[in-house]
Amino acid sequence: MSRLRRTLRRWADTGDQEARDLREVHTGQGLDTIAEAPDREPVRLRGTLRTVTLRPRGGVPALEAELVDGTGALTIVWLGRRRIAGIRPGTTIQVQARIGVQEGVRIMYNPRYELLP
Repeated sequence: MSRLRRTLRRWADTGDQEARDLREVHTGQGLDTIAEAPDREPVRLRGTLRTVTLRPRGGVPALEAELVDGTGALTIVWLGRRRIAGIRPGTTIQVQARIGVQEGVRIMYNPRYELLP
């Protein structure tokens, strides 16, 4: 395969373009990135919600969302909530809390959050 074709394929890959766009929008301004955020320490992240689902945990309702910022993904869980106004796929949000790891998945419980335009 020619170098030109490989270059065009890389630039045409929508997944890579989406990640580049997300990194451009959500990094900087004193924020941590999902990929570099330390576990078990307070962090402040900004990203876009990719999915939002209602998933009971231990008999308690829990609203679960996947946050992406172009560097990685993180699961956010609000325990005891069936829905939160404004929390839906495509929403840009800033969250503050500690990141934990459960069954190999990075997860943040009940973060402070701010909906962004």
